[in-house]
Amino acid sequence: MISRPAKLRREHFSLAIEQEQTAFVPFEDIAVIVLNHREINLSHPVLSACAEYGISLFSMGDNHQPSGVFLPFLSHSRTNRLLRLQLDIARPLAKQAWANIVRRKIENQAACLRLAGCKGVDRLESYARRVRSGDPENLEGQAAAFYFLQLYGPGFHRREERWVNGALDYGYAVLRGAIARGLVAHGLHPTIGLFHDSEQNAFNLADDLIEPYRPLVDLHVRKNAAVVEGDLSPTDKAALVALLNVDVGMPQGKMSILSAVEYAVESLVRLFETDDSDLELPLLIGLQPHRLEC
Repeated sequence: MISRPAKLRREHFSLAIEQEQTAFVPFEDIAVIVLNHREINLSHPVLSACAEYGISLFSMGDNHQPSGVFLPFLSHSRTNRLLRLQLDIARPLAKQAWANIVRRKIENQAACLRLAGCKGVDRLESYARRVRSGDPENLEGQAAAFYFLQLYGPGFHRREERWVNGALDYGYAVLRGAIARGLVAHGLHPTIGLFHDSEQNAFNLADDLIEPYRPLVDLHVRKNAAVVEGDLSPTDKAALVALLNVDVGMPQGKMSILSAVEYAVESLVRLFETDDSDLELPLLIGLQPHRLEC
């Protein structure tokens, strides 16, 4: 995350960040770059390197919220075949997959309430057990309406201009871009969703897959909402970007959000290729940053 004036250029296999001093970061070690200052200049070779290495590049608008994301352009060899499979998916299969996504989202919302010491866990767990193919009862919406009031208090509204909503929007946007990066890297087209299907949304599939990840941002914001108000600070934003390195539970074990997204997207590819609707989705276990074991 770059929050001060800087010049970015490519130096062989590294990103050179010129400020008071010049720092060099290998492109292969970068997953996401967030540009959060109006006086940042970058060269065309930097953009080419981002595409080459599969790096998401976020641009912040005047309101310091993500306004755009740069992604590799159809770089996967299976893109055309997967696009056809995405377009031809059977509706019953898509509805089953969406039910699995909604169920895990509500389970993670229940885990969020538990970890935050809030009431209502049993009610959300009941909602999760009742989710059926396609979620015809809109249990996702019912759960969300109850969940946010338990987490942030009576009278909370998502449209209010306050620190909590700004932090939620920022964290969700970073997650959304990271998921879109994973989709493109595996040859999927982020515009064609399982449930979301807006003609004006270029990230429908990312908006499907993000749902079980949202409670991670919710928990972080809840933990910090009592001590922070006003506008988001650079420190707040850096902490929200750092959530990409927080551990979640997956069938393969604990791993960072970025790694979990890779497994989730791979399972989504299997959905289209083999009609397997049993997606690999994250389980919220806390806010512990991932640590490499030596």
